[in-house]
Amino acid sequence: MDTIQTVNRLCECCMEEHAVQHVVIHENTQFRRVSVSYDAHYFYCDRADELYADEEMISRNDIAMKNEYRKTCGLLTADEIIGIREKYKISQQDLCRLLGWGDKTITRYEGHQVQDKAHDDILRKIDHDPKWFLDLLENAQAILPERAYCKYQKIARERYEHLQELYLKQAILSRYARYMDRPELSGYRELNLNIVKDIIRYFANAKNMMYLYKVKLMKLLWYSDALSFKRFGHSITGLVYQALPMGAVPIGYDTIIEFSGVPYEEHEYDNGTAYEFLPTSNKEYTSLSTEDMDILETIIACFGTSKKNDIVEAMHEEEAYKKTAPKDIILFQHAKNLSIT
Repeated sequence: MDTIQTVNRLCECCMEEHAVQHVVIHENTQFRRVSVSYDAHYFYCDRADELYADEEMISRNDIAMKNEYRKTCGLLTADEIIGIREKYKISQQDLCRLLGWGDKTITRYEGHQVQDKAHDDILRKIDHDPKWFLDLLENAQAILPERAYCKYQKIARERYEHLQELYLKQAILSRYARYMDRPELSGYRELNLNIVKDIIRYFANAKNMMYLYKVKLMKLLWYSDALSFKRFGHSITGLVYQALPMGAVPIGYDTIIEFSGVPYEEHEYDNGTAYEFLPTSNKEYTSLSTEDMDILETIIACFGTSKKNDIVEAMHEEEAYKKTAPKDIILFQHAKNLSIT
């Protein structure tokens, strides 16, 4: 028995006012044929040498016991269910409407009633799959207040985009795992995708940047990393570049452009689709150092107004490209002879 605090109060055991201890006792019990251990809260009357609990303690102890049962059986605790609902800022009643459950079901699950496995699985899916939540929300739009629907939709979309970004980053990082033991291929820098995002936005927001399509952007990234290597002995981003017919292209380039906060427009032409990168309202580049931005400004001064063919031709004349076999990795050691200083 551990004492939390001692307070003067009317003791419900001896019905006299005196110092009463608030204590915690580790209890063992059976619930639904499962043995559970939990911490129970009581008041202790030393005059009668007895424990007793008020209504709040009885409720608290019951939830504590059932939460331990839930943990033992691999079910969500009441607090975890509350946490899932709070992630979407959705009310108990609206979540029930979304799932087609009785109006008080979530209220009970966040309290004394233990959910069944089927309902537990549904709640876990909502927690881990905001896209499914969005689908449920769409189906329930007619029965939800418009203001609440819009609020839940905005939050769920933000969660979905965040998870998408995590998946994208994981996909790119998995492709770079093979280069971890070859730091010279990435310019002696560990890949930093936040820096990549900031550089793309920096170029897109530059006043003197024109014709920022995907092919040009890939060359601008390489020139930025190559110039950094020439000046300081390391790249900026940690990207690894491959020599393709139109010049240097980073490994995972198709996935990189899908990051949130990197908007682009698709333009359909006879020979395929072109991706034009657009300015953003966010002008903060927290991942970039002053040295990094000086390099980017140099690259913008050289190629900001260049069209795709101009920068491709320039790339083809670089020693780094000429000395690299088609589809091979471009070595940063060649950046020492980069045409830009």
